[in-house]
Amino acid sequence: MQVDKLLAHHGLTSNPFVAEEATHDPVFEQLQDQTMPHHPDFAKILGRIEHPAAAVVFGEKGSGKTAIRLLIGKRVGEHNQNNPDQRTLLVPYDELNPVLDRVMQRRRDAMPARQRNKIDTQQLLETLRLEDHQDAIMSLAVTQLIGAMLDEPTLGDELTLLPEDWRTRLAKLPRRKRVDFLILAMLYDQPRSGNTADRFTRLRRILKLGWSGPICWSRLGAIFCTSAAAVMGVMGWISKSQPWQYAAGVMATLAVVGWGLWLWRYREVRSLGRKIHRETPAVERTPEQLRQMLGHLRRSDLVNQPWPAQGAQDAKNSRYALTANFTELLETLDYTGMIVLIDRVDEPTAISGHADRMQTVLWPMLDNKFLQQKNIGIKLLLPIELRHLLHRESPEFYQEARLDKQHMVDRLIWSGATLFDLCTSRLRVCQQEGADALYLTDLFESDVSREMLVDALDQMHQPRDAFKFLYSVIQEHCRMVPEDEGKSLIARITLDTVRRDQAQRVQELYRGLSPA
Repeated sequence: MQVDKLLAHHGLTSNPFVAEEATHDPVFEQLQDQTMPHHPDFAKILGRIEHPAAAVVFGEKGSGKTAIRLLIGKRVGEHNQNNPDQRTLLVPYDELNPVLDRVMQRRRDAMPARQRNKIDTQQLLETLRLEDHQDAIMSLAVTQLIGAMLDEPTLGDELTLLPEDWRTRLAKLPRRKRVDFLILAMLYDQPRSGNTADRFTRLRRILKLGWSGPICWSRLGAIFCTSAAAVMGVMGWISKSQPWQYAAGVMATLAVVGWGLWLWRYREVRSLGRKIHRETPAVERTPEQLRQMLGHLRRSDLVNQPWPAQGAQDAKNSRYALTANFTELLETLDYTGMIVLIDRVDEPTAISGHADRMQTVLWPMLDNKFLQQKNIGIKLLLPIELRHLLHRESPEFYQEARLDKQHMVDRLIWSGATLFDLCTSRLRVCQQEGADALYLTDLFESDVSREMLVDALDQMHQPRDAFKFLYSVIQEHCRMVPEDEGKSLIARITLDTVRRDQAQRVQELYRGLSPA
């Protein structure tokens, strides 16, 4: 029997249980627009959108972590549309490959040549700091905001909305606040395409911080004085006139002073640019780009700024100060804070699913001060392997992380009843328009009760395996039933056979005897 004919008999336009990944699941996309069943802990994980808070979640592969991430994005978008004066900036930090590659490459390049070929991936990952994660998150957030301002949105930041009078609000800020924002752009703006320096210049004009900096004017003045001294010197030599010669000497002196000031200022900003470049390996910048942008600011603007610094404590404090500057700017634009979604940590090439590598990368973020930043909600959606490693940590680690304050969900557990409701909702999304609402039991013969299906789904433990189970049930029924028989209801024996096989597969998976 053809699967399409079976589905059509029940009024279904497509198979509700084909997809295994929420990111590419059209049924899940439709469910987000409805009141879909979700995990019982979802409200705890989401918290209050207008007052973001941390959450640490552990779950098996297929337990719905990605679905939770997408659903949080949907809820934040709805909240921002309905509450324009209490928006929340959504920052998805779920693509770690570029960050890890940049940090590892920069750290490798900084090593002596004889050590580069000897160091392995694990050792390079161990050089990753909390500050590198902070820089990467700030880069995503700042780039989103500036992209919205310059009408150059990057992929995935369609939720970044601005008040109509945002230009006026920025222009009315004290100069120091405007300079702080421009420095954030200089440090972290990292568009996928386009010129970073051009975006910096456009933002500087929006912030009304002048067309050029002292280093540019000192250079122009030095060039002018040099040219004037040369012209006056030639005129004095031709005319043998002492006034021309005297004027040439004065201009030459001014030229020397001007070039000296320019050189002093140039070396100062170049040194600062190199320092920033060295301390921010997670951000794609060159020392020359930083030098050019620093040259457009006054020397007084650069004093007492929280530049990325060497030393563990100084480095952390500077990042917290930069983050505080950014959240203050968000308040000006009617944002009460931001939510950072961290997911898919097992997928980067440098990690490749290794639990010890995931631990090396993620453990720096399990820091109470980082997770409890004001107006910032860090949502960590982590694989279950990290939960096992977490339980082996020392009491000192728990004291520093204070996971009791982080809305921790020890494990995403789905009951059979919740999975039954979820599968039924997927059936109804795939129904033809105007058809009577289906229940999952309507696909089976009368001797298959609701309790049997709930019990079978309970053995699957999580959505992905529940969908695989029902997909296999449908496939097995169609394989066993001839086309001309036209039997559209699935027999109990088919359900029991597939349940036995799938339950064994799930148990072997949990015991580590089979791959996911």
